[in-house]
Amino acid sequence: MSNASLLILPGDGIGPEVMTEVRKVIDWYGARRGLTFDVSEDLVGGAAYDAHGTPLTDATMAKAQEVDAVLLGAVGGPKYDVLDFSVKPERGLLRLRKEMDLYANLRPAQCFDALADFSSLKADVVGGLDIMIIRELTSGVYFGEPRGIHTEGNERVGINTQRYTESEIARVARSAFELARKRGNKVCSMEKANVMESGVLWREVVTEVHAAEYPDVELSHMYADAGAMQLTRWPKQFDVIVTDNLFGDLLSDLAAMLTGSLGMLPSASLGAPMANGRPKALYEPVHGSAPDIAGTGKANPIACILSFAMALRYSFDQGDEATRLEEAVNSVLADGLRTADLLGQEGVAPVSTAEMGDAIVAKLDASL
Repeated sequence: MSNASLLILPGDGIGPEVMTEVRKVIDWYGARRGLTFDVSEDLVGGAAYDAHGTPLTDATMAKAQEVDAVLLGAVGGPKYDVLDFSVKPERGLLRLRKEMDLYANLRPAQCFDALADFSSLKADVVGGLDIMIIRELTSGVYFGEPRGIHTEGNERVGINTQRYTESEIARVARSAFELARKRGNKVCSMEKANVMESGVLWREVVTEVHAAEYPDVELSHMYADAGAMQLTRWPKQFDVIVTDNLFGDLLSDLAAMLTGSLGMLPSASLGAPMANGRPKALYEPVHGSAPDIAGTGKANPIACILSFAMALRYSFDQGDEATRLEEAVNSVLADGLRTADLLGQEGVAPVSTAEMGDAIVAKLDASL
C-alpha cells in the first residue's frame, strides 16, 4: 500500500500514554508488513487550550480535513471545568466531528472470551458477543435549533430540539446496511416512533431505503427503550443497530459495559468518501481521559490499539491486517495479561500500559 496519511491527536490525561503504544503498533506494521504511514501529530482538547487558548486550532482542523484518517486519544480533565463552555476541551472533539461531517459513529461491542466473566451479565449471555451500534453523529437533539436556556415569566426553561432531515436519516441507514452485508446481514433500527414525530420519520425513511436499495438485508424495528432492555436480556440477538444521536449515545454506552471494561472499546466516526475513495474518518477509544490515573502507567491501551485496527479496516482497506491485530489482542488476554482495570483475581499482578503494548507487538511478531 502506498503511504497513507494519519494525523495523531493524543489529547489529554491518559491519551498520550495509550497513543505511545499505538505508535509501537504502527511502527511494527511499517517494519514487518510494509504498511507505512505518513504520520503527523498535533494538539487537541486541554492540551491545545494550554498551548493556544483554544481546544482546536484552525490549522489543526485544516490538517484533519486533508489526511486519510485521524486517530485521537482522549480530551478533558477537571482542571478545565472552570473554562467557558465554548472553549472546553470537548468542544475540540465536537468541532472535528461536525466540520468533517462524520455522520456515522461505529461503536463495536465485542466480548473477548477471556473477559466474559468481567461483564455484569452472565458469561453465557455475553460470551462471543459481537455487535455493532451505528449512531448518527452530526444532527438530532445535540445540534438542533432552537436551543438554550431562556426565561419565560418567572422561571428558566431549557430547550433542545430533536431535528432530522430525510437525507440525514437515509445516509446513516445506508452505512448500517452496507456494514451489515459484511457481517451477519441484519439491521435493527431503534427510535421512539410511538411518541416522537422524528422517530416516525426515522422509521419511514429507514424502511424506504431498505426496500429500494437493500432488500437482501434483514431489517427490524424496535423502540429504543425496548432495545435497551433487550441489550441486557439477550444482546446476541443483534448484529447491527442503527439509531439517532441521543439514543445512540445511551445505547452504545450500555452495550460497552456488557463487555466488562470501557478500556477495551474502540470507535470509528465516518463521513462521506473523499476524492481518493476513502471516507472522512476519526478513530478514538470510547474511554475518557481518566485524569486520576494519568501518568501512573495503569491505563489500558487496548481500546486505542483496536481503534487503529478499525482504521486499518475502514480507512486503509487492510481487513486481514486488522484481524491480525485483533487476534494479537485476544491472544494476549488469553495468556492472562491484565492491566489494572481488568483485574478480577486476587494475587494477579497487573501489567503496565507499556508492558501491554509490548506484549501485543510480541504477538504480532508471533503471527508471522
